[in-house]
Amino acid sequence: MDRLDLKFLALGAAMLVVGVSMGIYMGIVHDFQLSPVHAHVNLVGWVSLSLFGIVYKLFPELQARRLAKLHFAFAAPAGVVFPFGIALAVLAEKPLLAIVASLLWFVGTILFLIQIAGLALARSANRTLVAAE
Repeated sequence: MDRLDLKFLALGAAMLVVGVSMGIYMGIVHDFQLSPVHAHVNLVGWVSLSLFGIVYKLFPELQARRLAKLHFAFAAPAGVVFPFGIALAVLAEKPLLAIVASLLWFVGTILFLIQIAGLALARSANRTLVAAE
């Protein structure tokens, strides 16, 4: 198995360090212009990527699906690049990277929804079969 749970968790932890470092720096210099970047590093990077990892750990059957690798292929790079795209938009008025990364992130979230819906449907079908027996 590819251990996508650990890959998501490691990436999420790395983004936590980036987000905390950014927050400390902004507080020290009293410059909060990049607050939206800080928020996205923490929410998209730390929280979302880590939650993906936790879900894949809790439901290892999801990791075995080909869709899981596709989910990681979209969500991992987008989760890292999206905040930097926001920084470019704020600092240089160049939003293209943020736009592209946000669309990749959106695809990743849809793939995750499909994974969770598939899991829910499979478990519901299993319960129905057990109850009918």
